[in-house]
Amino acid sequence: MGLPTPGTNKIQVLRAVEDGWQAFCRAPWSFLLFQILSGLIMLPFVAIAAAGGARLAEVRELMVLHPVGAWMALIVGVIGHVIVALWTFVGLTRGAWICLEGRKPSFADFTRWDRPASARLLGSAVLLAILVGVAVAIAALIGTGLGKVNMVLSVIPMIVLTIFLIWLGITQKFLIQTSLLGTSEPTKTIGLGVNMVNPSWWMVLWLAVIEGVINTIGGLFSYGGLLVVVPVLLCISTAAYRQLFGPEDQTGLLS
Repeated sequence: MGLPTPGTNKIQVLRAVEDGWQAFCRAPWSFLLFQILSGLIMLPFVAIAAAGGARLAEVRELMVLHPVGAWMALIVGVIGHVIVALWTFVGLTRGAWICLEGRKPSFADFTRWDRPASARLLGSAVLLAILVGVAVAIAALIGTGLGKVNMVLSVIPMIVLTIFLIWLGITQKFLIQTSLLGTSEPTKTIGLGVNMVNPSWWMVLWLAVIEGVINTIGGLFSYGGLLVVVPVLLCISTAAYRQLFGPEDQTGLLS
C-alpha cells in the first residue's frame, strides 16, 4: 500500500499522547531494559571519544602536530556512539510500532540489528544536517554582505534563518519514523516529511510543545525520569506518525 495523500489524514494530538502512553505500558520493562542495555554499551564509546577529545585539546596546547592515538580514540568513540544510537532508535521504534498495533514485543524485537534500517536513518540524518549547514552558511554570507552596508541589515538573514529552521524542524518531526517505516530511500525522507506535515504543521507544532513539556517534567527526575521519557515520547511521536502517514510498514522494518 502506498502512502496517503498529503492533507487527507489529520493529527489528533491528545489521542496521540494517549495512544503513545498505552503503547509504552504494553511493554514498559522491555523498553527500559533495552535502554539500559544500550546505555551500558554506549558508555565506553562515549568515554573513549571524551578521552580522545581531551587529549587533542591537551596536545594542541603543547604544539604536537600528529596526535595519532588521540585522533583514533576520538574516531572510534564517535563511530561506536553513532552505531549504538542507530541500533537504539531502530529497536525502540520497532517496539513502539508493535505496541501501537496492540501486540507485546519480545526483547528480541528491540535488540535485532537491522543494517538497512540503520543506514536509512543515518542517511536521512546526514542529509538533514547538510541542509541545515547550507542554510546557515548562506545566511552567514548574506549577513556578512549586508553588514558591510549597515549592521542593522545583517540581522535580517538571521531572523529568516531562525524562521526557516523552526519550520524545517517541525516538518522533520517524524524523521526517525519516516526513515524507518515510510520510505526505503533516504533522499526522499525530507521531502516526504515536508509534504505530509505541512497541511497539519500547527498541530505538529502543538505536539512538539506538549512533548517538550513532558520531557521537562521527566528531566526533573534526573536520569530515571529521562529513562522513561525517551521511549514514551517515541511512542507518542510514532502514534502521531501513524495518524498522518498511515499504519502501514512501508519498508519491512517488522519483517
